[in-house]
Amino acid sequence: MQRLLIENIRVPASAPDSAVLDAACRILRKSGAFSDPIRLEIHRKSIDARRKPNISFVCSVYAEAESVADTDDTALHALGIKRSEYEPLALPCGETPMQGRPVIIGFGPAGMFAALVLAVCGFAPLVLERGGSIDERIAAVEAFSRGGSFDPRTNIQFGAGGAGTFSDGKLTTRISDSRITYVLEQLVRLGAPEDILWRAKPHIGTDILRDVVRRTDERIRALGGEIRYHALAERITADSLYVGQEKIPFGALIVACGHSARDLYAEMISAGFSIEAKPFSVGVRVEHLQKDIDFAMYGASAAKYGLPHAEYALSARSGDRGVYSFCMCPGGEVVAAASEEGGVVTNGMSCRARDGRNANAAIAVSVHPSDYGASPTEAIAFQRHLERAAFEAGGRTYAAPCQTIGDFLTGKRGSEPKRILPTYRGGDVAMCDFHDILPPFVTSMLEMGFVNFGRKIRGFDAADVPMTGIETRTSAPVRVLRGEETCLAVGYDRIYPCGEGAGYAGGIVSAAVDGIRVAQAILKRFKRSNREG
Repeated sequence: MQRLLIENIRVPASAPDSAVLDAACRILRKSGAFSDPIRLEIHRKSIDARRKPNISFVCSVYAEAESVADTDDTALHALGIKRSEYEPLALPCGETPMQGRPVIIGFGPAGMFAALVLAVCGFAPLVLERGGSIDERIAAVEAFSRGGSFDPRTNIQFGAGGAGTFSDGKLTTRISDSRITYVLEQLVRLGAPEDILWRAKPHIGTDILRDVVRRTDERIRALGGEIRYHALAERITADSLYVGQEKIPFGALIVACGHSARDLYAEMISAGFSIEAKPFSVGVRVEHLQKDIDFAMYGASAAKYGLPHAEYALSARSGDRGVYSFCMCPGGEVVAAASEEGGVVTNGMSCRARDGRNANAAIAVSVHPSDYGASPTEAIAFQRHLERAAFEAGGRTYAAPCQTIGDFLTGKRGSEPKRILPTYRGGDVAMCDFHDILPPFVTSMLEMGFVNFGRKIRGFDAADVPMTGIETRTSAPVRVLRGEETCLAVGYDRIYPCGEGAGYAGGIVSAAVDGIRVAQAILKRFKRSNREG
């Protein structure tokens, strides 16, 4: 079977998908590459709103046939066509017997996909997750969001599915890796919408993602794996780990703990793992009325063509420091994402329909190691200090500090949001001045960023736009060093740092890809089990 990719197919925003496929057929006939393609499918579809009101979709289409005519590649490229080869996921196994079963710390995207691959190959992994099951997480998160007590073990950061479960289920990524296709296909198999396979900015939605996590749990167990919740890994040695007083030996250990496992970071630093501080970002969440963002991005076409809610990606730089939008959630809410008592952390979340009144996004400023002292311990302390300062500013009740952009830019304080109501815990915010919470290098970049972004999106820096904070968990503050090919932790023969928590990913897809990468490194080394996969 031969496959071609036809790119840059432009159709009006009112056109159905059939018009995209018809356009692909016309291009193929003109090229002479296929006389009769047997399958066409949309590969990518994105909105181009730069020429309002003439908004269009820009698409690419896969075409498959038994054979491709002997057409010169230059001629194909001139028509926006290129040859495309599908690369199935390779899972060869080695010959070394594994002394014990593989164990995985963490059941976020990295741990989930590492466990899935190992289970498919018959290695019966044991997954240890400090938080609760998906149903326990839903109950704990919803109770806290209604003003209930905080659970430091099961919350938005910890539990089945990891931090991404309570976000928007965004699957955008800046990495280029053949494993991405496998990740998306498996997500669809586990219940994600099929449109994630072709949307330019795919998302699952928090409500659907919960079911995907539940089915992943069931799939791994059906393949012989084991998942233990409320199992906090407290100490790691070269060949075993401890959950409380229980010693658990392992043949291979994948540490996919997520970016908020500060206690495990501290234990690994104390144990002598090679860990370095890395850049990360901190900032605030901003909220706009979604209808205002839609109009600013699409004009009247938003209602005319029934376009999906508008998204944005903004950035600006000053010297070696950047300010940018992160984790933009159309029609979503700002959620309470603390993982430690006495700290306030915000994040964004949307359901599949994205039908909430507000849009929100983090506006984050890059933080360099030199800003906090350059050691892993100081990186964690920097984040924790800001979260505790936010907790104090909110009145020590987990209310979030809040300030309007107008007050922030003019040095005022106390103006309460009226037109755009904050969504954090149903409006549980306390008016403050973020200049009292965030360091000057962050606030000055935020000031510059808001003015810059207001020039790009009309009304973005409107005086009554609320900011809620703070956002500190954009990525892990540290990296656990590992071998490039083996993925083994430096100085260890059975331990594999993995995913966002180890500093090798940033988001659901890249974390899942890294989980697969590490699982493949283990498979390449060890002999396949006799268990049926």
